[in-house]
Amino acid sequence: MDSQILVALGLSLVGGLSTSAGALIVILNPAPNLKMLGILQGFAAGLMLSISFLDLAHNALNSIGFLKGNLWFFAGVIFFALVVNFIPEPQLTSEGNSRQKDDDGSGKDMMKKHRRQVLFSGIITAVGISLHNFPEGMAVFLGSLKGLRVGLNLALAIALHNIPEGVAVALPVYFATQSKWRAFKLASLSGLAEPLGVIIVAYLFPSSLDPEILEGLLGSVGGVMAFLTLHEMLPLAFDYAGQKQAVKAVFFGMAFMSARSVI
Repeated sequence: MDSQILVALGLSLVGGLSTSAGALIVILNPAPNLKMLGILQGFAAGLMLSISFLDLAHNALNSIGFLKGNLWFFAGVIFFALVVNFIPEPQLTSEGNSRQKDDDGSGKDMMKKHRRQVLFSGIITAVGISLHNFPEGMAVFLGSLKGLRVGLNLALAIALHNIPEGVAVALPVYFATQSKWRAFKLASLSGLAEPLGVIIVAYLFPSSLDPEILEGLLGSVGGVMAFLTLHEMLPLAFDYAGQKQAVKAVFFGMAFMSARSVI
């Protein structure tokens, strides 16, 4: 197998299996600190915005021209907007509080019914996150074709984004089943769609792509990442951490990525 594919596969595994880290948070603490998750989302959003606009889109505009660069960028925006329209991003809910209320109440049948509903929501969340992770794996692969630095930066930002997604899967499953292993397993499996995306796109796009097409595709990746950040990551960061803390985290993430590019 080509070394570039192996590198992309390794990077996507790091990003995809970050959902396992989210599951571990739930296993160790069933009522996770949502404010900390919000700050983490804000930091990841800063990384993602910096990569999208100051790296991928910027390089596409310089390499293939303003008009073509913008067309590729907005093609990525529209593509992921359609994905989100048909598969909405699942929301994280504090099921730990619901469990305490149920334990204090007397309706065991209602509790069982509620747990079945929550388990179903956890499974649907896992499916939704898997489908969301697939294009993220494609993004990591295309970034790795450009260079290790681009692929590594994308994998880092996506990995941070995937930790709260692992929480979103594991929390309802753990609440419904009381099984740490099931919660961890389902959250981990939902992240494996990312390396699957690498494998599939590796066969669609050869490593010897025309440089202009590669830059255009990376511009589209920038559009995907920008939409993901503005549509999903920033609102979650604001909800969990509050506007002031989230904005600070975003700029800290951007500064961190700028410092990485200088070093």
